[in-house]
Amino acid sequence: MSEQTIDTAMQITMTEKAAKEVHTIRTENDIPENYHLRIGVKGGGCSGLTYSLGFDGEVRDTDEILEIKGVKLVIDSKSLFYLGGTEVDYSDGLQGRGFVFNNPNAVRTCGCGSSFGS
Repeated sequence: MSEQTIDTAMQITMTEKAAKEVHTIRTENDIPENYHLRIGVKGGGCSGLTYSLGFDGEVRDTDEILEIKGVKLVIDSKSLFYLGGTEVDYSDGLQGRGFVFNNPNAVRTCGCGSSFGS
């Protein structure tokens, strides 16, 4: 595992709104501080790939650790390839509540916004 600064073009960003929601979720659910927010990509969804997001207490040797706005993110190296340049946001509008991935690498997306193709 390595804690590093990623090349600017590959950097993942997070809005203040998303960071605040992560902190709120952590507090409301008594999630231990040694659990980091794991962001990933896996096969599936209607467009071929789907995002995964959740707290994880395990950090693997192939993980990258980033800290953005006080949130420690853990990302496996394969997912980082697809997530470079992505902004993680949080929406609580009429379309529903949840985290939104604004991914410049997504060639196509589905209507629900939780899967994409590259």
